[in-house]
Amino acid sequence: MILRITILIMVVILAACRSLVSPEHPPGAPAEPPTPPAASPGPPAAPAPPAPTREYRLGSAASALVTQAHARTAAGDYPAAMATLERALRIEPENPLTWIELGRVQLAAGNGAQADSMGHKALRLASGDPNAQSRAWRLIADSLTVRGRNQEASVATSHADALVPR
Repeated sequence: MILRITILIMVVILAACRSLVSPEHPPGAPAEPPTPPAASPGPPAAPAPPAPTREYRLGSAASALVTQAHARTAAGDYPAAMATLERALRIEPENPLTWIELGRVQLAAGNGAQADSMGHKALRLASGDPNAQSRAWRLIADSLTVRGRNQEASVATSHADALVPR
């Protein structure tokens, strides 16, 4: 008797489940997304706001180290200036301005390829800041000029000018 009641309950449950399935939507078929309501006539949507710009700045500790590096560069002590800027990089490794400063010292020391590398690193980090991007392009242009690649330097300068005209 208990077995018959159990089977009867299972049949009723399965029948109830089957009746819940819509004939337009057979079991196992993917569900269709609901259709959006018709657009009401109204004012047109406002254009998307322009992407926000960012302005990188050096923090106080990195700024102090950059000032020291400028003094050491002016004295011709490029290794000490580079070491000072590497300390600044440990403080602000994601700040493109720090990379640009180190690139400028590399350029002054006659390391054009290193300066170019620093300029490209700064350019990758400077997204959203046209001033930092322009400074990175100018560093790249100067590094190319030092290495006699004037045509490429001209293109890099054009990129810099397009971002922030002199």
